[in-house]
Formats: sequence, structure tokens, C-alpha cells
Amino acid sequence: MTSSAHVLTPEVLIIGGGPAGLTAAAQLAGRVQGEVLVLDREQQAGGIPRHSDHIGYGTRDMRRFITGPAYAQRLVRAAETAGAAIRTQAMVTGWDADGNAEVTCPQGRLRVQAKTVVLATGARERPRTARLIPGDRPAGVYTTGQLQNMVHLHHGVPGHRAVVVGGELVSWSAVVTLREAGARTVMMTTRYPSPESYAAFNIGGRAALRVPVATRTRVVRVIGRTRVEAVEVENIDTGDRRLVDCDTVVFTGDWIPDHELARLAGIELDPGTRGPLTDTALRTSRPGTFAAGNLLHPVDTADIAALDGRHVADQVIAWLAGQRPDPRTVRLRAQRPFRWVAPGLLRPGDPAPARRRLLLWTDDLVHMPHVTATQAGRVIGMRRLPWPSSPGRVFRVPWSLLSRVDPGAGDITIGLYRSGSS
Repeated sequence: MTSSAHVLTPEVLIIGGGPAGLTAAAQLAGRVQGEVLVLDREQQAGGIPRHSDHIGYGTRDMRRFITGPAYAQRLVRAAETAGAAIRTQAMVTGWDADGNAEVTCPQGRLRVQAKTVVLATGARERPRTARLIPGDRPAGVYTTGQLQNMVHLHHGVPGHRAVVVGGELVSWSAVVTLREAGARTVMMTTRYPSPESYAAFNIGGRAALRVPVATRTRVVRVIGRTRVEAVEVENIDTGDRRLVDCDTVVFTGDWIPDHELARLAGIELDPGTRGPLTDTALRTSRPGTFAAGNLLHPVDTADIAALDGRHVADQVIAWLAGQRPDPRTVRLRAQRPFRWVAPGLLRPGDPAPARRRLLLWTDDLVHMPHVTATQAGRVIGMRRLPWPSSPGRVFRVPWSLLSRVDPGAGDITIGLYRSGSS
């Protein structure tokens, strides 16, 4: 970016105007000396909840049970009332040689020189192309985000008969959106023995929405010249295939973090989450740069991402006050069937993570899990939990599991041991 770019000098730059970024802004504005600036590439701030027009938002952070658009509006209002500046249609495209953010917006090019940066860029669903599903390339193929944007923001009609790929929480959200648009979900497919969502959603979805769920199946081909006409579905266990007539296919879940800016900044990424590797204070490997929300643990609920934003605000204030972390670190590593654990680093003297919880992702369903922490060949913590661990959603473990960590004894392995059948 050349010297012709306009220069902004906020105290804190927050990249991403979703629940994590806006909550961090609301907590920081008025508590730091300079400006708190939020940049968001969309026309309106609020993140994914803007076009998730169903209830269920705000439970943990606001003690409310409201729709996504109402939740997004409250987040924006809270940040602006606190004094944060929000710029929309502002795309951060990279970093200059001095580490300043390069921004393109309708007003032109900007260079943002901030004392601290919070990355809150969130996560996105993996589209059909990234899932390598062959077949024709007709109209009528969406992700949940594209579907909800079309239906709730542009009042479009997706089709009449839909197949929803995935059994996560967001998959049921797609079913609700399809129903509101007048489309019937003729099948939900999942490769797992049961849908990945909470049992209450699975039971309620099947009963109230009358959606047939095909477990242990996958879509192997999309058929249709100009418009989707059918999908080919395979039984994973037997290899049997069948055609399902439909005019709409929605690929849901299978989240990946929006980590491009972190990569361009040279920030170390966690190979499990594919988001930035952070400690419990949500510091990244780049001094003065923090990360929060579903960029770190794709994907959790919006209110959990917001609580991450609340947690990171205190850590940013500590950094601006001159507090620096202990250079000693202990790496947390996930053992199969866990795919990842977040946060991934411990430092002596650091605070507990947000909500005093470790976040994990498992690839297997385990009804009565034992979770263990092992360091230097010795079990330093074990918890038998009364709730199941299920693929397709974040699994939470009490922070007390790590109460006996030795900072000098090396990496810690978090394992999941089964109790009962799965």
C-alpha cells in the first residue's frame, strides 16, 4: 500500500464485526485511552446472526432467548453505545512491512496503525467444492450462510425439495430456513450413527419438522444440468447407492476458520483447529495481537464466541498496561479421538480460559466419557463427565482438569477414554 493511503491510529483494532469482535469492542471502548475501531467487510455488522432469523441467541451472554437479527442489533448497539467506531464494507487485505493493517473500503484505501489487534474473523462452512463432491454444477447448491442470506436478507426462494448435508446445529437451522421459505427438506444426511447436534434438537427436529435423517450416509454426486434434479446418496457401511429427487442441496457445517489474515501476519496456526495457536489469555504468537471467537474453535455458538470477546478485552487492557506473558509455555495436544483442544498453550501466571473451560472436538460419539490429562507419562488429571461427547459440536471440559500442571515437565496430552458403548 502506498503513502497515499489515509492513516488511522486507534488504540485497538478489531477485525471482524461478529459476536466476538463486537463484544470485545463494547468491553474495551471507554476503558482504553484511544479509539477502539471495528472493521467488518459486510454491509452491516453483526456476523452470521444477522441472517439467522430464528430464536436461540443470547442465552449465555445476554441472558435472553432472541432471534439472530435481534441479537446482532443488540451487539452493534452495545459497541456503539460504549464508544467504539464501527466501519463496515472495510476489507482488511493484508499487512504492510511495519505490521499495519491494509484496508480497502468505499472511501478508498486505509492504513491502520494500532497498538493492539484482535482477530475475530470467525469461521465459514466448507462448500461443495472443498468437499470434492463430483457431478454437475447446477443452480440450487448452497451453504447455510448463503441460504439464510438469500432468504432472510433478500427474500429469495431457494426451491421446493431440499437435501441438507450434515446433522449439526446449523443443519437444523438450515431446515428451519428452508421451511420458512416454503421448501420441504426431504432428507438430512450424516456420516455419523446419529446426527451430531444435541439430542433435544435431533428429537425435536424429527418430530416437529418431520425430517427423515439418513445416518451413515454421504452425498457422492450432484445431478442436474441447469438446476439440481437429484443427488446420489451412498450408505457408508454397505456401499449401496440411491438417487434422491430434489431441487436444492444445502451443505452445512464442516467449519473452517477464516485464518487468511493470521497466515499473512506469520502467526503460528494450530494444526488441529487451523486457527491461530493461542494461550489462555488469547494471545497469538505475534506480540500485541490477540484472537477470539470461532476463528479459534470452529465452530461454537454465537454466545460462546461473544464470551470469548469479553474475556479477551481484559487481556488486551493488561497488555496495554505493560503486562507481558511468562516466556515459558506448555503445549496442549489432543489425542485421538479428539481432533483438537483449545486453547493450545499454557503459561505460568496466566488466567483461566473463558468460562473456565477447555474446548475440544471429538470425531467419535462417547456416551460417558473419561477425559484425562497426561504429562511426562503421568496422569495429572481425570474427569468423568455426565454428558456425552459428540462429533459435530464443541465438547467442554472443566479447567480444573489441569490443576496439577508442572510448567517444566513438557507437553500435556488430552485424551478421551470410553466408558460404555458408543
